[in-house]
Amino acid sequence: MSQLSHDSSILVIGGGTWGCATALQLARQGYKNVTVLDAHPIPSPISAGNDVNKIMEEGIPSEDDDEESYVWNRLFQLATEAWKSDPVYSPFYHATGFVMAASSPEAGKHVDSYIKSCKSPIRRLDTPEAFRATMPPGILTGDFPNWKGFIRPEGAGWVFARGALEAAYNEACRLGVRFVTGESKGNVERLVYSDSDVLGALTSDGVEHRADRTILCAGANSDRIFDFEKQLRPTAWTLAHIQMTEDERVQWRDLPVLFNVERGFFMEPTTRTGELKFVDEHPGYCNFIHDHSINAERSVPLARQQIPVDAEARARRFLRETVPQIADRPFTFARVCWDADTPDRVFLIDQHPKYSRLLVAVGGSGMGFMTMPAVGIQVVNALEGQMEPQLKKAFRWRPEMAVGRDWRDTQDRFGADGEVMDLQQVKGWTNVDNSRQPR
Repeated sequence: MSQLSHDSSILVIGGGTWGCATALQLARQGYKNVTVLDAHPIPSPISAGNDVNKIMEEGIPSEDDDEESYVWNRLFQLATEAWKSDPVYSPFYHATGFVMAASSPEAGKHVDSYIKSCKSPIRRLDTPEAFRATMPPGILTGDFPNWKGFIRPEGAGWVFARGALEAAYNEACRLGVRFVTGESKGNVERLVYSDSDVLGALTSDGVEHRADRTILCAGANSDRIFDFEKQLRPTAWTLAHIQMTEDERVQWRDLPVLFNVERGFFMEPTTRTGELKFVDEHPGYCNFIHDHSINAERSVPLARQQIPVDAEARARRFLRETVPQIADRPFTFARVCWDADTPDRVFLIDQHPKYSRLLVAVGGSGMGFMTMPAVGIQVVNALEGQMEPQLKKAFRWRPEMAVGRDWRDTQDRFGADGEVMDLQQVKGWTNVDNSRQPR
């Protein structure tokens, strides 16, 4: 294997959240020959990061942390530094605070665990009046049935996701990164191998893109390109938008995030179109098929700008419990949003043990966007062999954890009927006019 230098050719497969963050960090650290492949123009319409907002939580590691808590708090610390001070990322972080709740004793234990680990001041919320008081009068008008939780006024908020993704892409381009996109030129069909290593990737136009190092960070589609030995389960969540009035856009500005681990969440309307995004919370959807090539069941991502009718019903239930005055408005946008779960929901960022020229950066597990800047740093650290020991251990290639994996494990997620659902078995899909993409 050739020695890594700033002149080495580096191929990044995937131009989504982690691909753009990685490309930017590589360019910032002096790598001069970086190419990114993606089947869609940036930002890709199927990228989980191509979204109006994502929840953001700050964190600081401490001596009292166990191993897992240290890893997350260290990532949150690095990400927070970027979201607050990096000129590429900082325009998009809104530190508005965070309301978290549950509606049942079982899920309430999850909320209580969060409270114990939280290093920022919190205030308990035990009544509908207490929840309604977290926002200006006239916004939260629901009954909040059985809701119990807290507000974290500082150290949390939300990120304008699409803006951050575009900013990272634009800065990477300015620094010399080459992006090759399109259904033919940028779509990776497979990796290219020698007898003993990975040499790059083959795209749909028949071109072999060879490189000294290949970084695979294609999100939920990574499992299609490479055998992860059951370490990845492509899992989808469902989101929708409704249109707010001009007066509501002003009234709802700078709100704390409202998140019930069994019902859903929303943040303030996007400034670009005044649409309110909301999500129904559940353990996830998979698209289970029988893969005859491996004679086994697997989940395969399915791009769709609709959501199941059951997801719409859950989303409207969440709105009726919190903001019933807007709960019946028509959807202006909806889509299925994919990520990939590792067995323990901890990222997988490591050089492959068999293919020394291949580095994998996958397994966002629902936590990938808030830590976007930190992930870019860790991918380059892994490439250079400079990752902190605690993070290296946590993010290692670990197929032993996926032996006998239960594809329907809820992984400590709540909502719906408490089960992972199958897109092959949905009762029907919403009818949403998606003639325009919300921007």
